[in-house]
Amino acid sequence: MNKVICHDIDGKLHKVNVNKLIFRPSVYGVLIEKGKILLLKQKIGYDFPGGGMELGETLEQTLKREFFEETGLRVKKKQLLDCASSFFYSKRLKKFYHTILIYYSCRKISGYLTNKHFDAHEEKYAIVPEWVDLKKIAKIKFQNAINSVKLIKKAIKLSNNAN
Repeated sequence: MNKVICHDIDGKLHKVNVNKLIFRPSVYGVLIEKGKILLLKQKIGYDFPGGGMELGETLEQTLKREFFEETGLRVKKKQLLDCASSFFYSKRLKKFYHTILIYYSCRKISGYLTNKHFDAHEEKYAIVPEWVDLKKIAKIKFQNAINSVKLIKKAIKLSNNAN
């Protein structure tokens, strides 16, 4: 039987049979305005607004729904920034996941920052989203499986090239 190594939120590694994995594609948005990036503050770090696809959703529908739920903002997908995979273990749910992480730059259409659209799970770990100065990104802790600083720098570069 094939096995993979899953990481948990604390960095602990778990060897698991692949037949125990739940497949979970996820879509995240990178929104940069006026020298700041919008990040979802969590109890132990930051992440990009976004999350798991629901059956029957397109990538853009997932981005719009998740971004709105986690920030209160309506956004439009601009450009694909990165796509990666990860294996992780949710200690809270006691489940193992094989994830595909898809990141898009996006543009704000409307709305205001709020956490009133959080679901019950998000209410337990997330705090109101906040604008973080781009000069501080190398110093903050990110709670995800990618190189967030590299991703943000790519988004900045693509944005500058588009202007």
